[in-house]
Amino acid sequence: MKKGWALFLVGWLWITPSVAKDNVVFQLDWLPGGDKSPVYVGIEQGFFSAQNIEVKVLTGRGSTDSITRVAAGRAHFGFADIGTLMAAKAQSPVPVVAIHPYFTEAPHAFYVLSDSPVTRISDLKGKKVATSAFTSSNAFLPLVLAQHQMQEKDLTLIKANVGALGPMMLSGNVDAIIAWVTNLGLYKQQAMSAGKTLRILPWSESGLSLYSSSVIASERLLASNPDLVKRFAKAMHQAIEFAYHQAEQAGKDIHQQVPEVDAVIAKEQIEATYPLVFNAITERDGFGVFTKAYLATTWKYVAKANNLTEDSLDAESAVASFAFAGAAE
Repeated sequence: MKKGWALFLVGWLWITPSVAKDNVVFQLDWLPGGDKSPVYVGIEQGFFSAQNIEVKVLTGRGSTDSITRVAAGRAHFGFADIGTLMAAKAQSPVPVVAIHPYFTEAPHAFYVLSDSPVTRISDLKGKKVATSAFTSSNAFLPLVLAQHQMQEKDLTLIKANVGALGPMMLSGNVDAIIAWVTNLGLYKQQAMSAGKTLRILPWSESGLSLYSSSVIASERLLASNPDLVKRFAKAMHQAIEFAYHQAEQAGKDIHQQVPEVDAVIAKEQIEATYPLVFNAITERDGFGVFTKAYLATTWKYVAKANNLTEDSLDAESAVASFAFAGAAE
């Protein structure tokens, strides 16, 4: 009798299917670095595994690239600037929505050498400024200059390869460069190698306050498997919070996944990015929550930067409805 029961149990265990993990693809909007660490932290710290999700990460070439791949079904989730997503949705149907805010302040900034006479944005009038040809910062440049009673014609603007920006500034070929504050670790290291130090002028401190980088998802996936999307958002919520409160470990986590990323530089990038993730906006609205009011403010900036009318998009259509309550709910 006992033998028969044991055989029954063995047979039952054999035919009981294991719960298969959901395999998803996450599309970065750039190369791996400290500001991209949350997805790697989610893998290393088991946040995705706890939600029964297996994640494959792909590198990218900008927000438009990330949005295009998610829209085409080549990735399920990704990082992208919500402003780029809004501008795209205002001009054509794009089956992609934001599911979790990441940067709640704009990441754009001017970098100058510490011994430069440029101590505020208005000091850049008549100066040479280098920028990457494809950065989203270029669209917002006229807005931040207008806040300081300037126009683009007041600068000598030079578009260059992103890898040349730091050397151009350090050699004195330009007075300033435009880059994200997330790149502080990289430019700081370049400056130290040349025996110099940097000063950074964040655009958010001059009044350009808006949602920026966000976690995006396929609308088709949201419609067919909303539970998976919500579980993914919850894991990312935990991963972002972990990364920005344990930067040293987060740097090690991304290095473990991507060995060519230096753990110390990644840590410095995370620390430089902290004010974009946790700030007065998250204190007011809560971490991981989109609000309709701030989303409307973001859209006003985005529409103006892209020469679009505000009525060309219902801003709330760019965000999954559950994300207004927060991923942790």
